[in-house]
Amino acid sequence: MTVPKADPEAADRRSLHERIAADLRDAIMSGDLAPGTSLPSTAQLKERFDASSATVQKALQLLKEEGLAVGRAGAAVTVREHRQRTVRPAAFMRPGRPEEPYRWLTEAAKHGTHARSALLDVAETRPPADVRAALGLPADGTAVLRSQILLIDDEPAELVESYYPLDIARDTALLDRRRIRGGTPVLLTELGHPPRRSVDRVSARIPTQAQYRALHLTSNIPVLRTLRVVHSDREDPVEVTVMVKAGHLYELQYEFLAE
Repeated sequence: MTVPKADPEAADRRSLHERIAADLRDAIMSGDLAPGTSLPSTAQLKERFDASSATVQKALQLLKEEGLAVGRAGAAVTVREHRQRTVRPAAFMRPGRPEEPYRWLTEAAKHGTHARSALLDVAETRPPADVRAALGLPADGTAVLRSQILLIDDEPAELVESYYPLDIARDTALLDRRRIRGGTPVLLTELGHPPRRSVDRVSARIPTQAQYRALHLTSNIPVLRTLRVVHSDREDPVEVTVMVKAGHLYELQYEFLAE
């Protein structure tokens, strides 16, 4: 069977400045263009991509708006320092002590950044279909939602929406409109539902309008969406969380041991 050859021009329908930004973005995220180094000059980019000065400047402006590069018109544009962060989800599973801050905050502090969380809402609500399925709820089922925004150096980093079964959350601090000292893993443990096993499903999606606004995004770059289902000693889930972060600013690191 003859496999038709792909037309390189027809395969990518994005505008030229978006394609230029995509190639530079990949070089930044892979480390080929390290923080603090200069991007190729306008003249170099014009020759490399057969583009006009205006098109190259639009590409560079896109990277600046995304927070990946800094510089002013007519000067060298450099890769911004300390933007891409590696997140280790397993580090957040083990509950800390009640007097400790939430583990996400302590992990961020290890990288020399100031992290904080802001509680957005606490309510009984009908979760999205995939969350309902994970919780074993019927189509009209409800759960307790605790939503918050996580900030690093006062910049929105992650939108977090955590759902809890009503029989676990009822008459507990999960329904209080305040942050829980040490985070919900500590409270769940105190309630007799210690987190034992976590299953993550990670996908890349174009941000919704609400996600775009909450994370202060500037382009249609995909976000990383993690659906995390937390189980306790039994198989019944005790928490289902949807976490959304800008896809070009973060990578997830998972570690596995061979048996």
